Amino acid sequence: MALGAGLGCLGVALGAFGSHLARPHLSEQAYATYQLGTFYHLIHALALCLAAGFAKPGSRPFGLACGLFAAGILFFSGALYVLSLGGLRSMGAVAPLGGLAFLAGWISLAVGAVQVGRSNESKPA
Repeated sequence: MALGAGLGCLGVALGAFGSHLARPHLSEQAYATYQLGTFYHLIHALALCLAAGFAKPGSRPFGLACGLFAAGILFFSGALYVLSLGGLRSMGAVAPLGGLAFLAGWISLAVGAVQVGRSNESKPA
């Protein structure tokens, strides 16, 4: 949960940086790329908090989802930040890895939700 909150705070700070300091120096396309990175960053920081809220010791799918969301933020959003700010063009090859991490995180979250649902069904009322 702390990691998700910290990443959320960082996402807001990077969004403010992009809007107020970087925007005058970016093309419209570069700024749109930066905004996309910020959007996915913030959405997945919230998703990480959600997964962490359900995680219990031994609940592997939720813990895995947290790690995958964090990796997705690093690789997808990080690559978009670097690309938009005129950094290494080779970072474009890293973004799909982050996208795959996001997808795998959502799948892991769904698996954990199904497991919780099944364990609740088997409990006597």
